[in-house]
Amino acid sequence: MTSRVPATQHRGARHAKHVGDTIVKNADQLFSTDLRRQEHLRKKAIGDEVAQNVTAVGTTPCTVHDCHKRWNDLHLKVCNLLLAQRTQGMATGGSSTPPIHLESIEGVDAAEAGGMTSKEADESKRPTVKNEVWMLDAAPRLQGEDVTNKRNEVDLRLAGRPDQVRRSPTLVEMGCRFGFLDYQWLQGMTFAIEEINSNPDLLPNTTLGFWMYDSCRVFQKVMEGTLWMLTGRDEAVANYRCLQELPLAGIIGDSGSTPSILMARVLGLYRIPQISYFSTNPILSDRKQFPSFFRTIPTDDYQSRGLAQLVIHFGWTWVGLLAEDSDYGQQGIQIVKQEVINAGVCVAFSENVILSRTDRNAFHVVQVIKNSTAKAIVVFCLDADLAPVLDEMVWQNVTGKIWIASEAWSTSKLLSERKYWDILAGTIGFAIHSGAMPGFDQYLNNINPTKYPEDNFTREFWEEAFVCTWSDPNISSGLTNNNRKPCMGDEKLDSLPNLYDGTNLRVTYNTYLAVYAIAISLQDMLSCRQNRGPFIHGSCADSLDFHPWQLLHYVKNVHFKTKAGAEFDFDINGRYDIVNWQMNAVGAIHHVKVGNYDSSATENLKLNTSTIQWKVQSDLVPRSVCTMSCSPGYYKVTMPSKPACCFQCVQCSQGDMSNQTDSIECIKCPLEFWPAGKQDRCIPKITEFLSSEEYLGIVLTATGILFSSIPSVILGLFIHFRNTPIVKANNRSLSYLLLLSLTLCFLSSLTFIGYPTQEKCLLRQAAFGISFALCVSCILAKTTMVVIAFNATKPNSDLRRWIGPQMSYLVVCISTLIQVLLCILWLSLSPPFCEKNTQTEPGKIIIQCNEGSLIAFWCMLGYLGLLAFISFIVAFLARKLPDSFNEAQFITFSMLAFLSVWLSFIPAYLSTRGKYMVAMEIFAIQSSSSALLSCIFFPKCYIILVKPELNTKEHLMGRDPANIVH
Repeated sequence: MTSRVPATQHRGARHAKHVGDTIVKNADQLFSTDLRRQEHLRKKAIGDEVAQNVTAVGTTPCTVHDCHKRWNDLHLKVCNLLLAQRTQGMATGGSSTPPIHLESIEGVDAAEAGGMTSKEADESKRPTVKNEVWMLDAAPRLQGEDVTNKRNEVDLRLAGRPDQVRRSPTLVEMGCRFGFLDYQWLQGMTFAIEEINSNPDLLPNTTLGFWMYDSCRVFQKVMEGTLWMLTGRDEAVANYRCLQELPLAGIIGDSGSTPSILMARVLGLYRIPQISYFSTNPILSDRKQFPSFFRTIPTDDYQSRGLAQLVIHFGWTWVGLLAEDSDYGQQGIQIVKQEVINAGVCVAFSENVILSRTDRNAFHVVQVIKNSTAKAIVVFCLDADLAPVLDEMVWQNVTGKIWIASEAWSTSKLLSERKYWDILAGTIGFAIHSGAMPGFDQYLNNINPTKYPEDNFTREFWEEAFVCTWSDPNISSGLTNNNRKPCMGDEKLDSLPNLYDGTNLRVTYNTYLAVYAIAISLQDMLSCRQNRGPFIHGSCADSLDFHPWQLLHYVKNVHFKTKAGAEFDFDINGRYDIVNWQMNAVGAIHHVKVGNYDSSATENLKLNTSTIQWKVQSDLVPRSVCTMSCSPGYYKVTMPSKPACCFQCVQCSQGDMSNQTDSIECIKCPLEFWPAGKQDRCIPKITEFLSSEEYLGIVLTATGILFSSIPSVILGLFIHFRNTPIVKANNRSLSYLLLLSLTLCFLSSLTFIGYPTQEKCLLRQAAFGISFALCVSCILAKTTMVVIAFNATKPNSDLRRWIGPQMSYLVVCISTLIQVLLCILWLSLSPPFCEKNTQTEPGKIIIQCNEGSLIAFWCMLGYLGLLAFISFIVAFLARKLPDSFNEAQFITFSMLAFLSVWLSFIPAYLSTRGKYMVAMEIFAIQSSSSALLSCIFFPKCYIILVKPELNTKEHLMGRDPANIVH
């Protein structure tokens, strides 16, 4: 049987090899760049010896209990090797170095092995434990900088009690300058710790302490400080932890995203909780890469989307983008760009502030801004890096822009100087959500270097705040300025009202939350009950010797309320304040809160627009568009090779309208509607027909009635004088029938006046055609009978048998019957109907009669023309027949007038539309009927009424030449 080596032996061997390689690598690389050569050789020798011991322990089979004992012995050997080489001890608050205890910082393998089970003690008998909260701050240190100065360059300002503060170099020694607001952040941490330690209900019998490290804007020092905090001594040794009596609860920092990433990759190996209060890079949310990293500030993803919504809310469709060339700037601005493009906004330009150049590429950036028509500019940049660009804008006098600020500079004091007011007035942007810290103002005003004489940062703060220098060189920050007065220590902070901004607790509030998150997590861990714990077999963490991964479990699930009642957990949504740069009564720039943004709310963006002040026309939102909006009645047409936001406004075509601003197309009005004058709305079309109530209809109706009465009067006259020769001549019955048909012709014109109905449409053309056919047939019969009568007087003429009234009636009946048959056929196959014509005239609905079949209509008119033409020819041939009253001459003139009217009617009828077409037909009917009436009957009426002496048979037969009417 093959023997098996216990799993713990394999794990121990692997771990030993890993530890040995790590120590050698750190000894060979970590310190070789900044230490003397002999120091490098010394550390390498230590690493080699440790590696040999580690290898020996890891390759020797052992039980779990024996392996732990061997590891502890190995840790002691390593510490002794380090102490033997030290030239001086570590100064901790001025006290002597305590006995050294080592603790292995176990990683995932140790956690997977099951963890350590604590022996639960009675709460009242639990010994006091001092837990450490290590703080690493990484914010740029520039005089007067705001809370938003946070990325890429790192530095620390920390203060604490004498027994808790590690002696660190002064700012002058490190080449840094003091920042008051950054110091306020640190005081937020210490305020939270003192508040926790004074609270009997939170962590009873447990005291939180803290150590501090200043990285001074150097990434290498960030890593050095991280390893120092892990080891607990000046000499950083990977995978080893000294000061076993002070458990490490967590690390708060860094403020910058890049330093936090460097720290998180190391701390994540050991599952040590790390909480940042100002690192916003979205990559840090990746739990696989950074399993122990947390933060009390939203990621830049939320801010970027919120800024995009702000741009969309104000209708800025033509914007510029400006960002620093760091991860913060580039990742943030890319999300903004994508969001605004998806919303239809066009990007006029996208430029970078180049951090590697001393001028930050300011001249080029300002030239682009100056030449661009975009008014709104979204800026993702630190205030210190944006300042050179603004200085160049001041130099070139570039104003009139709308600035949309990221939280990195939206509340910047550096950029709030008066020289930038003409440029930045009206700026609007996102600021970190502020919170309440009751009692913090009083805490800040009570700071005094005499309380913490070993606190370098408070002494430096005092020197900068009161512009003085400590006379004791041992406590001085190193400032050598003979013009400064000596610091006394009894100066009053409340005499400097503008030193702090107690109402603008943004980043300070985040540091406050970070400390409380650690404390509440410790409280939850220490409150664990055995057999009900979250670890294997229901175990709990040992309060005296817990592992980082055990506390990490509670940090992940922490949830608490602050003293002000605000709830907090690490499931952080994007909550921001929206601030507007306004000038107050004393002429200073004031950052006024005008709204808020909450990514988890249904209505993300809430703005009080009435409180916003803009630089130009403060009551109106400035516009930032490539092309001014197209007003209603126009639509947008994109210009070639231009962005979609740059377009031309084209008026809608006839019959179309647009009722919205910036319409991309026009729409047609409903069938019975028509665009108004500006084509911005649809109005009902005007209904048109020849009404009897309008002027034209009244005139035509009156003439129709009047003219129809004339034939009736003449008919009565003829009946009264029916026995006179002139009435009896040429068939008295045909004269009666002709007068009756003329009356019908005049009356038929009235059917064309008024609202067209289906009945009118069927009647009017048929009535007109048949009545005129009857009229012209009577004239044709009269003319024919004249010709036959004179030709029948010749000897042996065969025409004698055709003389008589029957022949006349036959001609009338046959001629009229043909027209009747045509009309019947027309009305049967394709009858006229009423329709609403919306196409002929824009803006009008013409109520008209559709003739159904134009062929039938023109056949009817053509037949009338044929009858008239035959009558004209026959009358023309009979005009010189011997007779004193030759009626053929008058018939010739009447037919000539009749044909002239209808020949003129055809082009006039075809060239008119709507009611005027109907009026033209009525005029043709009445005028042609009047021509027939006047030419045929008025001469006879003249003789009857005026010259009765001529109304004799002799005169008509030509026997009285003197009385012949020519």
